[in-house]
Amino acid sequence: MASATILLSDVRGLAVALGIGLLVGIERGWQSRDERRGSRVAGLRTFALLGFGGGIAAVLAAHGAAAVAAVLVAGATVALLIGYRADARRDGQVSATEAIAALLTIGCGYLAASGMPVVGAGVAAVMVCVLALRTELHRLVAGFDDTEIKGIARLSVLTLVVLPLLPDRGFGPYAAWNPHQIWLVVVVVSALSLLGYVAVRRLGAARGTLAAAAAGATVSSTAVTAALARQLAGDAGSGALVTAGIAVASAVMLARTLIMTALFAPFALLSLATVIGPAMLVSAGWAFVVIRRCEAPGEAVALPVGNPFDLRPALILAGLVAALALVSRAALARFGDAGLAVALAITGAMDVDSAILTMHGLPAGSVGGRLAGLILVGPILANTLVKAGLTVSIGGWRHGWRAALPLVASAAVGLAALALLWFA
Repeated sequence: MASATILLSDVRGLAVALGIGLLVGIERGWQSRDERRGSRVAGLRTFALLGFGGGIAAVLAAHGAAAVAAVLVAGATVALLIGYRADARRDGQVSATEAIAALLTIGCGYLAASGMPVVGAGVAAVMVCVLALRTELHRLVAGFDDTEIKGIARLSVLTLVVLPLLPDRGFGPYAAWNPHQIWLVVVVVSALSLLGYVAVRRLGAARGTLAAAAAGATVSSTAVTAALARQLAGDAGSGALVTAGIAVASAVMLARTLIMTALFAPFALLSLATVIGPAMLVSAGWAFVVIRRCEAPGEAVALPVGNPFDLRPALILAGLVAALALVSRAALARFGDAGLAVALAITGAMDVDSAILTMHGLPAGSVGGRLAGLILVGPILANTLVKAGLTVSIGGWRHGWRAALPLVASAAVGLAALALLWFA
């Protein structure tokens, strides 16, 4: 019975390995469909055999014939390299993509038949996606500028080099400082800054104020609101477009808050979403109605988005999170839940993201999900009303009050939902 079970497992692994080869072969065959017949080193059949061969090598290795498996893989590799070298000499074109795809197909087949069929198939699926998106990826790279490339390189160092090296445990008084979690703040803020820069550069001028407002709000909805209000003060004719941009920025900010909470403080998400969700829908709906009524949405407003090289905002927020983590732990130890609620409410009033990240660093069960959501709601609604006041003060009462209406309406709906939740 045991041998039959082993044989059935081997057959399944080999079937997956063959399927992997066919999958890659279909994509490669389609990409080279216009080439002259017989000029290709590897096509559908060859890739199917490479995946199947990798599976056979895994089965041989599992049954004590590792030397035979090594010879099989080495022979296939050498044959591929000879074929691709001859093809490069004949066509005068140098590309290692197909050769690497062939080698990875062998490896995926080996994984599939060595007890990891899901991993092998998953790697193959990702590889096929990358190969199929050749045109789109080339277009994407061609559109990068020097700032974006350097920003991506810097973010890669922050994420892939520094973050894994930092210990993921508490240090200092009350074990409040977790270097891994604090640096994660730097990574998140830097990523948002880079994404905002790329979005504004690619879409801002071409798609107008709304695209720029949405992209800029991923970094700072307050800065976007101030920039739009200044435009309103200088050009009263752009009132409808500015109103739509402010509403879009508010909706994006609220959505970002919910996403951050889902990632870092999921226990607070339900109660927070109960209040913030309706407010977000009001902002988004207001923007939609105004956009439909706006006759000439082609003018773009220059909106400032943070320089992706500038680490200061990320480091400042990380320092704030570290300081407030200590304050929150001390308040919890000395005053219990009431002290923690006050500390987090003060934190959120200064910066909602830092309050969310502070909650993420608290010991499990320190604050209930309902209370955590309610603590975050106040600062968010207060920030919305502050932006409404900012719009009126910068844009002037004559035109600013209309642009501030979506913010006031969003806050009012949020307060109504808060009251219902509070007395429920």
